[in-house]
Amino acid sequence: MKLLILTQYYPPEIGAPQNRLHELAVRLKDKGINVEVLTALPNYPEMEIQSDYQNKQKRIEIIDGVQVYRSWIYVSKSKNKISRLLNYFSFVWTSYWKGRSLGDYDFLLVESPPLFLGYSAMSLSKKMNSKLIFNVSDLWPESAEKLGIVTNKTLLKLAYNLERKCYKNATLITGQTQGIVDSILERFPEKNVMWMPNGVDISFYNPDEVNGTNFRKLNNYKDDDVIFFYGGILGYAQGLEIIIKAAHLLKGIENIKFIIQGSGPEKEKLIKLKNEYKIKNLSFLDPVPKFKMPGILKAIDVAVIPLKKLDLFKGAIPSKIFEASAMKKALLLGVDGEAKKHFIEKGKAGLFFTPEDHENLKTQILYLVDHPKERKEMGENARNYVSSFFNRNKIASDLFDKLQNQ
Repeated sequence: MKLLILTQYYPPEIGAPQNRLHELAVRLKDKGINVEVLTALPNYPEMEIQSDYQNKQKRIEIIDGVQVYRSWIYVSKSKNKISRLLNYFSFVWTSYWKGRSLGDYDFLLVESPPLFLGYSAMSLSKKMNSKLIFNVSDLWPESAEKLGIVTNKTLLKLAYNLERKCYKNATLITGQTQGIVDSILERFPEKNVMWMPNGVDISFYNPDEVNGTNFRKLNNYKDDDVIFFYGGILGYAQGLEIIIKAAHLLKGIENIKFIIQGSGPEKEKLIKLKNEYKIKNLSFLDPVPKFKMPGILKAIDVAVIPLKKLDLFKGAIPSKIFEASAMKKALLLGVDGEAKKHFIEKGKAGLFFTPEDHENLKTQILYLVDHPKERKEMGENARNYVSSFFNRNKIASDLFDKLQNQ
């Protein structure tokens, strides 16, 4: 069996979709599937082609035994909509022409968003005689509409038409959350839809084999400091102002520290807000390669995971939950709906705070600081829960079994 994964994002880029798809590819390969990847020249999140891939270098390479083909993509540091659309559509175009030369596959799995990649995927699946698997990690254009990112009614209509066409042409639709699956089934009840959640490699994120003391020493944290950590994209949807406002309310308590690590379009705005509040108990750190994350997560005490207060996010389970949970860290979760149901109500892995309510976040922070024993128990529960329900090995096995019957 041959499977081609078509995605704009893939290692050596760092990020949730990059890690998720690569981990899936490696595991399916280990089960005997001939897995290959068609992706863009790595550029995210810096929006600059990485130096090792410039001048037509590494257009074909092998990563952990998986054959990876790369096509050109337009990149620009400009944040205007034209540049973003050129970024998306350039890869739609080049991936199609690159894919035409790769031969036939039994399945083509495409990652959405970006939804526009569906154009290339549908054309290539016909050219390659492949069954199309449409993997939905975020509901577009619904998310773009509700977040106010896209407001033009004509563009929205075109996007919804494309979404419908992609689903209609797919042999199998996979959704990253149960909320995504339910939404698709409600609108397309005749389609074959499968829940394929994100997950974690519990052998890589293993707190018993990682030392976190170096991170604390390098960043001048004391042993009795209680570190509240956010790591990931610094975007609009995350609503990270809530952490800065909570840090401002708690800046008189010396042993409470905050870290926001990552990059994204909101970073400058967040740093400016921190400076306006004159906050000294919060640090911004740059993103790091994946191999450094277990050591950082071992060193911190609580993972803070917020999202904006939107009904849209009630079906979301941010990927950063899984890694922190695997490292036995208590969660402070500001995500209502599916994530809360799994990790707070069922998993007993932390505390919930009301999205966009910094006073409530402050209250929950103080509770975790004052109850270290309970905080540790939450961390133990967190690892037990992700090991049982969000283990990458099980997720890959479920998809493998599904493909046998398509």
